[in-house]
Amino acid sequence: MTAPKPLAGIRVLDLTNVLAGPFACHQLAHLGAEVIKVEAPGRGDLARQLGADPGLNRVNMGVSFLAQNAGKKSVTLNLKHPRGKEILKALVKTADVLVENFRPGVMDRLELGPEVLRAENPRLIYCAISGFGQDGPWVDRPAYDQIVQGVSGVMSITGDAESAPLRVGYPIADTIGGLTAAMAIASALNAPERGCVIDVSMLEAVLATMGWAVSNYLVAGVAPGAHGNENTTSAPSGAFRCKGGLVNIAANKDEQWDALARHLGLEALLGDPDYATREDRKRNRYALRALIEARLEGKPARDWARELNALGVPAGAVMSVPEALAHPQVADRGLVAEFEEVPGVDRPVKVLRPGVKLDGAAPAVADPPPVLGADAAEIYGAVGLDDTAIARLREEGVI
Repeated sequence: MTAPKPLAGIRVLDLTNVLAGPFACHQLAHLGAEVIKVEAPGRGDLARQLGADPGLNRVNMGVSFLAQNAGKKSVTLNLKHPRGKEILKALVKTADVLVENFRPGVMDRLELGPEVLRAENPRLIYCAISGFGQDGPWVDRPAYDQIVQGVSGVMSITGDAESAPLRVGYPIADTIGGLTAAMAIASALNAPERGCVIDVSMLEAVLATMGWAVSNYLVAGVAPGAHGNENTTSAPSGAFRCKGGLVNIAANKDEQWDALARHLGLEALLGDPDYATREDRKRNRYALRALIEARLEGKPARDWARELNALGVPAGAVMSVPEALAHPQVADRGLVAEFEEVPGVDRPVKVLRPGVKLDGAAPAVADPPPVLGADAAEIYGAVGLDDTAIARLREEGVI
């Protein structure tokens, strides 16, 4: 079944680099938008040189680039060159959306800021993604994912009393920033009158997703802390040691606690006042943990997960990324796409699609990630540049 394409007919100019911006445009491409990646001549997106395979980095097709640029087209353009500015303006006239993640002020200094570009196309949705937003005391600070993780408080609540602060194990701030931008763009495309400037602060986007923890402080005056694998809202709820690993158990409701206790042969605890209510179990969570783990040690996590889920007690093994990807729950639902042939790459490439299905099908793109400048003839030809003009622009360093 072919997934529907809700953004079919939408053209996006992707001026972004590395992760937050490219990830935003990755979502839009899979939802049907035509995404044109506008890259610096000669080097392109920095992500082309990033990733765990040095050979791919050397040929400008790094894993970090492959991960989030499938289905896009690529052109190169020197935005500092007067002719480059003219060409971008010509492209803007054909576009619905422009996304950039330069430092605040860079596009204005290039004389290509939102006011200039929206004068060319008043219906343009201009989305700027930055670490801290387009104003405020930190507007000029450089920002990377780990910097935002630190200043947002994410690191302060990751780990436990001995290990925190800890960085989350993947670029969560970049990714959340990209998803926030994609959501805002999709919303703006639905406006009765299109045309606006979207300002995405990665810091604010991350804080917004921390509402569950932040609200305990804003409403109840309790500052979030680092509690490791414990779910502070209930007990027994967290990661428990068992044979060969960990199993997550979330007995958050009284009936789930009852079923868990009976299945583990701990029925006597059901009449113990130390464990009678949720609050009692929370106060005595560590003593309760020890009793539970003593019963779990005889079986591996996946066995316990099967047994407990059958009883209505939410549970799941703590798995590695390769284990998660190989499991039928993931492998059989179309999350992973494979491109047998990728220009510039000497092997098939597997990448992730967005984690959503539309009418039962996972959104997909037909084309693999592009080599740098692969689509110059098509894109620039459509704005009136023939092969001779394109060759001259290359010689002059414009593209």
